[in-house]
Amino acid sequence: MRNECDSIGNIDIPDEAVYGIHTLRALDNFPVTGERINLHLIKAYLLVKSAAAETNFKIGKLSKAKYEPISKAIDALITETESAIKKESFTIYEKVIVDPYQGGAGTSLNMNINEVITNTALNISGKKYGQYDLIHPVDDVNLSQSTNDTYPTALKVASIYLLRELTESYAELQSALQKKENELSSVLKLGRTQLQDAVAITLGQEFGAYAQAVARDRWRLYNSEERIRSVNLGGTAVGNYVAASKDYVLSVNNELKRITGLPIAKAEDLIDATQNLDMFVEVHGLIKAGACSLIKICNDLRLMASGPHGGFGEITLPPMQAGSSIMPGKVNPVILENTIQVSELVKGHDAVIANIASSGNLELNAFLPLLAHLFLKSIEMLRDAVFNLAEKCIIGIKANEEKCFRNLLSSSASAASLINIFGYDSIAKIVNEAASKKISFVDLLKQKKLLSEKDLYNLLAREMGFKNERHT
Repeated sequence: MRNECDSIGNIDIPDEAVYGIHTLRALDNFPVTGERINLHLIKAYLLVKSAAAETNFKIGKLSKAKYEPISKAIDALITETESAIKKESFTIYEKVIVDPYQGGAGTSLNMNINEVITNTALNISGKKYGQYDLIHPVDDVNLSQSTNDTYPTALKVASIYLLRELTESYAELQSALQKKENELSSVLKLGRTQLQDAVAITLGQEFGAYAQAVARDRWRLYNSEERIRSVNLGGTAVGNYVAASKDYVLSVNNELKRITGLPIAKAEDLIDATQNLDMFVEVHGLIKAGACSLIKICNDLRLMASGPHGGFGEITLPPMQAGSSIMPGKVNPVILENTIQVSELVKGHDAVIANIASSGNLELNAFLPLLAHLFLKSIEMLRDAVFNLAEKCIIGIKANEEKCFRNLLSSSASAASLINIFGYDSIAKIVNEAASKKISFVDLLKQKKLLSEKDLYNLLAREMGFKNERHT
């Protein structure tokens, strides 16, 4: 065991632990929820630390003897974190161990990162963990920084990377819907408004409308990163850059921009950028809008696939797993249900994020860790759900053309297309007579020898602009 000391007292720490006393205090103080710090936030925090170390070295604040092992340590930890993001190895979680739901505005995470970088750097230098007289977590790794400028900056970096991935998932879903639009462009079916029969529409037109909604969401998300490109790095504790030199403040954001490849810029007002989190409310609102679109689309598809014999039964979803432990052959719309549940959770996150952003006091919002965790969680969950929806559901949807045909012709909604031929009053009488006799509208048309099923369908098809007619 090694013994470490802070302003509160001393703690014995296992010799092999890469973290230190501040991390252990956080582990003891906050109940473990079983959730982990988002991997993209860990990587982004390491990138912020890299920019800070590089800047401190270039302006002469950090010696070469300390900078080199610190830089190598950060690079190694980034590689380790990327391995976890790829689901190859999760050893980074043996080092970054604090709970996401922590008090202190994120100081626990910042110190966990500082201690892990420090001890990794000491190990690279051939020294023992905890030899902070050689490289110190605060004096060296946290030099010119505060939790209050590094945490929000890391969150914005992580958010931009993930928003780009979410945007790509919407692009894939849009493409899948557009392909389905073309594939089903000639499948005529019954339209529905307020869940009641309405005039004819095609399956292709319905999927085209879904594609347009998704395209709007994709465009909103693509533009949303502009809202979070301005960062408060260099502002230190309250935004007036106490404990950071002017050279550092002027240079560190350019260094972060170079390292990340992102269009990062120093906020015009560092105090404002330290106090306020409204930009996350705005961006998450756009994420929520996308979730709302997904819920509507998925519920529509569940309805159209319902049955298959006792419901609409107009489309068939790809079967993914057995749907019942008691009913043989039952297959449920599980991918759609999963997407809906994830989207509903995103809507819930949105309410919490709005509440958190309004709960800051004076120079800081102490509840940033909860906002950060839910914000990034929303993006990741929705990204994965959207990719899954496109690949495991939309691509495999097939039309039940015969059911679409029967549903359309058995409904009196098709009567609207006959008004110009027979007149409104005449058609209204036929509709009422069919209802009183409890037979379908098309059956009465056949009885009266006005139109056959084929004639009615072809009339509807011509009205929709179809060239191909039904011959049977």
